[in-house]
Amino acid sequence: MELEELKRKKKNVWEVYTEEEIEKFSKNYSNFLSEAKTEREIVLKGEEILKEKGFVNIDDGIDGEKLYKKIKNKSLLIIKKGEKSLKEGFNLVTAHIDSPRIDIKQNPLYEDTDIAFLETHYYGGIKKYQWVSIPLVLKGVIVDKNGKTININSEKDNIIFSIPDLLPHLARRQAEKKLSEAIEGENLNVLIGSKPENGSKEEKVKNYTLKYLNEKYGIIEEDFISSELSLVPYGEAKDIGFDKSLILGYGHDDRSCALTAFYAILDSEPSEKWSLVYLIDKEEIGSEGNTSAQSMIFDEALLNFVEDYKELINIYTKSSVLSGDVNAAFDPNYKEVFEPKNSAYINNGVVMTKFTGRGGKYDSNDASAEFIGKVRNLFNENNVVWQTAELGKVDEGGGGTVALFFARKGMDVVDMGPAVLSMHAPFEIISKGDLYSTYHAYKVFLGKFK
Repeated sequence: MELEELKRKKKNVWEVYTEEEIEKFSKNYSNFLSEAKTEREIVLKGEEILKEKGFVNIDDGIDGEKLYKKIKNKSLLIIKKGEKSLKEGFNLVTAHIDSPRIDIKQNPLYEDTDIAFLETHYYGGIKKYQWVSIPLVLKGVIVDKNGKTININSEKDNIIFSIPDLLPHLARRQAEKKLSEAIEGENLNVLIGSKPENGSKEEKVKNYTLKYLNEKYGIIEEDFISSELSLVPYGEAKDIGFDKSLILGYGHDDRSCALTAFYAILDSEPSEKWSLVYLIDKEEIGSEGNTSAQSMIFDEALLNFVEDYKELINIYTKSSVLSGDVNAAFDPNYKEVFEPKNSAYINNGVVMTKFTGRGGKYDSNDASAEFIGKVRNLFNENNVVWQTAELGKVDEGGGGTVALFFARKGMDVVDMGPAVLSMHAPFEIISKGDLYSTYHAYKVFLGKFK
């Protein structure tokens, strides 16, 4: 072989895929991302599309070839039966649909100096200073005293909020603090109004807010206790750059994997093995809870198709998983935290991450060489643009995914997703080409992996 044939060559997505197919997919993705900014919204919209495509809820029967299951309206399992029996194993792409945000506390409403606020508690790993002085919208559900679930979407009503920051003229002491301490969690109180209620003697602005909420939604103050309300960035996902090659949007981590997986299973070819996509909640806070990757609900759903748990465990050992999660894109402004030879780069395709975790591979699944070899060959044979990476320098930090939870069941697992700039910021950045490459990788895996 010639010397040049021995070397690995990087590919650019824009030189492999057509601009037409990249743009078409990214438009559908951006529309979905802009409309659905919470787990509940993604599940609701996802269910609508699944029904249109002929998928049937498992609760209504398991005989169909295309099935789905909702888990408490915050996670979603999608199944396409294959030519072979489930006993031969399945191919699964899993991704989380929760993203860092600001949640509302259970007793949030108060008034101070004629201004009304809601107290908050941030969710997941955020840089708190990034969430002040930007437009935010309120989304979620409130269960009232009668048990009725009321959907809240202030963005739909064009009602916008913001968390005030301290002016620089008076911020000398704030500026002297460490970045992580400059904005305290207890000061992330969101401004919701300043108009007084006529006739009130005390807490006039709070009273105005309560009256407004009662008239619009029929709720009382105590109903906040039984609510799930979140503040998320206002506005649609936007194409950015002179060439419009990138997408700026909220929640690319991890909806760039979740939504690509969703479309991949819809579009994938009939396969020998069963194809599954599992969109899950709570990854950003450790995958704890009954809608998370550690929940038994995944097992419970598949037990509908087998005789007992022993058989299910045997199926797991014959199954393969792409843990759909993003990696950090190499940022030339912060070269010091990256190891260049083992970093993910914008426009170099979907990122295969052998292990995540931290330091000495703690809290990670370390994918086997055999499994990676099979995935690598599959991608090469099907013109998938892909790259490999670790998350920064070894001692710099790290992060986890859901991969280890599926590996515990005996499955072969490797992390796979696009590279992201400004990860965990209110607005993150991805390449349209990398997004399409991720979709292509998932579709090939679900339809052709053996």
